[in-house]
Amino acid sequence: MELLAPQGGECILDLGCGTGYLTDKISTSEAEVVGIDSAPTMIEQARANYPNLKFEVADGRNLQFKEQFDGVFSNAVLHWITEPEKVVAGVWQALKPGGRFVAEFGGKGNVKSIVSALNNAIQAAGYPAINLNPWYFPTIGEYGTLLEKQGLQLIYAILFDRPTPLEDGEEGIRNWIKMFANSFFKDIPVDKQASMLANIENKLRPNLYRNSTWHADYRRIRIIAIKE
Repeated sequence: MELLAPQGGECILDLGCGTGYLTDKISTSEAEVVGIDSAPTMIEQARANYPNLKFEVADGRNLQFKEQFDGVFSNAVLHWITEPEKVVAGVWQALKPGGRFVAEFGGKGNVKSIVSALNNAIQAAGYPAINLNPWYFPTIGEYGTLLEKQGLQLIYAILFDRPTPLEDGEEGIRNWIKMFANSFFKDIPVDKQASMLANIENKLRPNLYRNSTWHADYRRIRIIAIKE
């Protein structure tokens, strides 16, 4: 939010707005803001939460806006879209000349320990080692090249560790996996999953469990790019 620094009179797009919490925060600057998300249930909840703001169902891979926004903002969303070139092209099209793209999302090495434990548990249980990773976690160089090819000049970028405590106490990592990494288990019978999750917990506990709380080993990229 500080990097975005929205100003009154500006028009800002919140890409992947979820239930609208940060969209509302942006609006307190008196900027006009539009929140979009691909999940209709999220947009329905956002409209209920903030009826004074504008929300639309839209796919980040197929943005239809044309030179409409002074800024495009996105938080914790872009690592879920595995066709980043389509997102970047849409962001470029949506921005006015000189407009800014400000985003934070998972970068290279994000949840590395968790992914490694998942893959090891799946292989140990006798299932094939196929790529079930649903995420896109680029390096700064990789993402910067993508931006600049599209005509967005990267002016700020940082890749940093952000260990994040999980709710639900002892069940924290298990619930995180069920919510965010369920694709890893899509071909595994439900009755086989409990023992595999226990195995994963045992592998991760020495590094990710402390003070009665699980911590996800998040690693984030934060960027600012300007439309040339």
